[in-house]
Amino acid sequence: MPARKTHPRTVTGIDKIIGNRLRQRRLELHISQSELADKLGVSFQQVQKYEKGVNRIGAGRLQQIANILETDIAYFMGDVVDGKRPPTVSKLASFMATKEGLDINEAMMRLDQPHRKAVIALARTLGNAYGAEA
Repeated sequence: MPARKTHPRTVTGIDKIIGNRLRQRRLELHISQSELADKLGVSFQQVQKYEKGVNRIGAGRLQQIANILETDIAYFMGDVVDGKRPPTVSKLASFMATKEGLDINEAMMRLDQPHRKAVIALARTLGNAYGAEA
């Protein structure tokens, strides 16, 4: 049976990872989708599609995004292709690319170690009592 051909523009797991990292970096810098879209000269819906991995980001556009987000292309691409397993977005990476993920991390960074441990213990207790199965 011949190998199945895929269309060269088909979105891949790598596109989803890059989109997730784009969202994470944008949130980290407190830049809205609209602000990023204005700087890129595209609609905010296009930025949404990039972040969801629905639309691929070309190399030139990725460089433009990296410049705006004050990073380099390696931030988006660095470890996504090792050839050993198909790339996926982990649950942690998905959470970190949300406003809540950013907010909790920024809040935790302001705490000293004993208070961080107390917050972690509280979160675990709440997660065990009320959380969904992971």
